Amino acid sequence: MVVTVLAAWLIGSLKPGRRTVGFWCFLLSNLLWVIWGWHAQAWALITLQVCLALMNIRGVKKNDHPAEAEASA
Repeated sequence: MVVTVLAAWLIGSLKPGRRTVGFWCFLLSNLLWVIWGWHAQAWALITLQVCLALMNIRGVKKNDHPAEAEASA
């Protein structure tokens, strides 16, 4: 949970580099939650984390190329 909170804090930064680190922290957080969910047999949690990971991957791409993201929005 600490990784998730750290990621949320970094995502709020105005610096693209920090936001990128935040998205990668979120992806690490998703993986950690999936591992815990597998151990606890919490299949809905795993499904949620996969969906959130896909959104975080989208965020990484948009953060890396902000001009392209604005043009396609």
